[in-house]
Amino acid sequence: MAVTFTNIRVWDTGERIDLVVPDETRDVALDASALTVAPGLEDPHVHFRDPGQTYKESMVSGCAAAASGGYTNVLIMPNTVPAMDGQRVHEGEPGAQEVLDAGCANVIDYLQHYEQIHDVTLPVRYELCVCATKDRAGKVPSDPAAWAWYMPGHDSEKDAAQIAHPVTAMSDDGSAVPTPVLRAVFQNVKDTGLYLIEHCEHHDTGAVNEGPVSRALGVPGIPEDTELAIVQRDIDLVRETGVHVHFQHVSTAISFDAIRRAKAEGLPITCETAPHYLALNDEALLKYGTLAKMNPPLRSEKDRQATIAAIADGTVDMIATDHAPHTLDEKRLGFLEAPNGIIGLECAFGVCHKILVDGGYISDERLIELMALNPASLMGRHSTDIAGLLNTSARCATTRTLDLAATEHPESNDLVILGLDDEWTVAADEFKSNARNTPFDGWQVTGRPYATIIGSRLVFHRLDALD
Repeated sequence: MAVTFTNIRVWDTGERIDLVVPDETRDVALDASALTVAPGLEDPHVHFRDPGQTYKESMVSGCAAAASGGYTNVLIMPNTVPAMDGQRVHEGEPGAQEVLDAGCANVIDYLQHYEQIHDVTLPVRYELCVCATKDRAGKVPSDPAAWAWYMPGHDSEKDAAQIAHPVTAMSDDGSAVPTPVLRAVFQNVKDTGLYLIEHCEHHDTGAVNEGPVSRALGVPGIPEDTELAIVQRDIDLVRETGVHVHFQHVSTAISFDAIRRAKAEGLPITCETAPHYLALNDEALLKYGTLAKMNPPLRSEKDRQATIAAIADGTVDMIATDHAPHTLDEKRLGFLEAPNGIIGLECAFGVCHKILVDGGYISDERLIELMALNPASLMGRHSTDIAGLLNTSARCATTRTLDLAATEHPESNDLVILGLDDEWTVAADEFKSNARNTPFDGWQVTGRPYATIIGSRLVFHRLDALD
């Protein structure tokens, strides 16, 4: 039994093929002439709040949201409770009991074995990001002896779950690594071969971007040079050490300029931005209130345009969602007390396509590179090469058929089926995520994932809409 997507377009070559996806429940052929098959989207920056804050999001709901958004792999940030620093958790610590009850020593162990512990099958691949400092407190570098074993390698000593969900990056996400420990953290990165995902901003006061909007709201502002200070500091140390630093959610023109110059030097610098920084400016705070409160904050219209320009000229390597679930009650606390962040996995592709592709800044192919190929490369993965699979398995047909089950490594085939021209309305109430904190609810966007395929299996679909 299988689902056959007939006459579907291959994203990079434009070839029309029949795509056969094994399925245990249906045997159907669907007219897919309006659809495109592409490598699965990958997100190097998500927060699933598990363990410790599952009232906001769990691994189950977060992975469901990712699959709904067309994502096949995500990188989980270390701001779990307890923090993902590899240290043994102890009874009485916040969030520790869930880990201990599962018979696990630390959060890494818990997340690697989540499916076995909870008797669930998660629909998305995931990797783990370890804290740069112990307890993500910014005072003492985390100890590689506590987490290096969980990196790729030592496969003969590991079970399948440990191999499938390795530690692949380091970050103190939400806070820049403090200067007193920065050199030690860089040394840990260099010694282990990880890359540092840096939250490129540090400020002690302020809640929104400093400018006319902050003054109109009467809310303390965050100057844009708080971001540049961290970006330039880290670039200077990269120049000295050769360590790979990846700047997350860059948001200002001056930071993009600094990163652009660093790349021109040939320094090992990469960066990402998020859908909200290319779609919204700080005036959104006047319309959406705290649903538009971010960290870094939404910036000026000039900075938004600079973000789009940095995407168009290749300064931005990828787009990540920074999927950050919070309850609506938490977001109603006001600008000073409400937590930062929004959810994004389920509407990211549509928002980005609306602004970037419909806006004429980049092509469909470039957007897929930004949201699939380049994040995969950052995480040390190879995106599924559809043309390569065809050349191996269906070389001589006029209209070629790609049967995923018949490929040499069907377990590695991760794909998304996209309606690139489809117009749709973001409806937060229909999200798979537990959270609803998004300013994009009700937006008219284009480009929609119709099916997510992981390991040649259909793990999410909207096939009813194609009948």
